[in-house]
Amino acid sequence: MKQSATLSDKTADAVIVMAICFGWFILGSIQAVASGFPTRPFTDSSFIGIIGFEVVFAAVAAGYLWARGYNLRQLLPVPTAIGCLVGLALYVVTVLVSWPLEFLMKAAHPVTQPIEHMVANATISFLPLVAMSVVNGFYEEVFLIGFLQRTLEGLGVAFAIGASLLVRMLYHLYQGPSGAISVLGFGLVLSVYFLWKRKLWPVAFAHISADVAGFAVW
Repeated sequence: MKQSATLSDKTADAVIVMAICFGWFILGSIQAVASGFPTRPFTDSSFIGIIGFEVVFAAVAAGYLWARGYNLRQLLPVPTAIGCLVGLALYVVTVLVSWPLEFLMKAAHPVTQPIEHMVANATISFLPLVAMSVVNGFYEEVFLIGFLQRTLEGLGVAFAIGASLLVRMLYHLYQGPSGAISVLGFGLVLSVYFLWKRKLWPVAFAHISADVAGFAVW
């Protein structure tokens, strides 16, 4: 961002970019909740659709940030072998943190969650799964942590992480209560790691691993 940009300017930019990147998905999640969680299984075509939306929204958001003088290099995860190993370790930690939260939620509401239907009945192929996982992992972590969290840290670390977690949870509401809660644990681990190490690639790789593994297990 330009040196002259004030904190209020940066905050306004953060709101606009979040609206560009996640507004459509948040509306879809809210509609799913209002409609009683209709469970439409994932398919190759739905994955291709997700990729298409995220590529277009990312291009629009990047264009806006470029026009605002933002240093787009900060948003580029740099792949490394060590980063991949750290990412895998982060994924394991997210499972260890998210699983108890999801278990408690299921104990309180012992019904099959929408995301379980969507994944268990999915008809997907390997290449669309990998492509979606890579694009989605980059997309979410670049804009949620690499941009939003980093930008809002001037308002306080807790606020920056909280804002990132709130947006993350809102567009995952379609997964049902346990899915949304587990996403909070997942996001918290990644946010804290980025705050500690300031490295974006392990965060993105952890998300990619989670997407691939989540479907592989089912």
